[in-house]
Amino acid sequence: MADFECEKCKKIIDLDIFLKNFKVCPNCNYHYSLNSEERIKLIADEGSFNEIAANIKSIDFLNFTDSKPYKERIIESQKKSGISEAIITGYAKTGGFNIALGVMDFNFMGGSMGSVVGERIKLLADLSIEKKVPLILICSSGGARMQEGIVSLMQMAKTVSAINKVKENKILYISVITNPTTGGVSASFATIADIIIAEPQALFCFAGPRVVKQTIKKELPSDFGLSERNLRNGQIDLIVNRKDLKEKIINILKLFLN
Repeated sequence: MADFECEKCKKIIDLDIFLKNFKVCPNCNYHYSLNSEERIKLIADEGSFNEIAANIKSIDFLNFTDSKPYKERIIESQKKSGISEAIITGYAKTGGFNIALGVMDFNFMGGSMGSVVGERIKLLADLSIEKKVPLILICSSGGARMQEGIVSLMQMAKTVSAINKVKENKILYISVITNPTTGGVSASFATIADIIIAEPQALFCFAGPRVVKQTIKKELPSDFGLSERNLRNGQIDLIVNRKDLKEKIINILKLFLN
């Protein structure tokens, strides 16, 4: 892969610099997407991540078909993304602190939340309580998974209930918002954290600007739904550049756990 043009600022990016900079444009600070494996490497101490609930996988219990059967979509997404579901969960360390870590991956059906995503988050919350360690979720999603119908919407209540138990046990919960985080995820577990961190220019809203514009028939602010506007309006607590994210999380853990 050779040097390439940034899709945001149109300047040429040196590939080596781009990769060393965690896939962030060195010219305009545009944050390109990362997959779950890259996110885990970014946050977790080397070799410390131990996956849980990997054996829980989606099934087509509604026999749902749109342009193709849901069963085929699951298989295609697994092959494309190299993972079994839209979230990877596990026990890890960051800066030496033990954490329960969940990382969503937009490459798997747009990071959509179905029954397995909800169950994996519930089990991760249970682990957080059992081990008495902070819960950290890296969010990236287009919302609920329509192929699972009402069951996917039920995951909103399920995940919120599971995380409320974490809070009842006075355990810290941090959510990290990446681009994009929308729909049922933005309206449930992503927004109830003790501390909400977002990457720069991340879209974080329930409905995206295109849908809202079509609905209300009005022009929207250029920064509608972006991290910077959400910070001004109090929806998030911090905007943190990717290269500083692990250090920022470690400092928060030091503050709360000490």
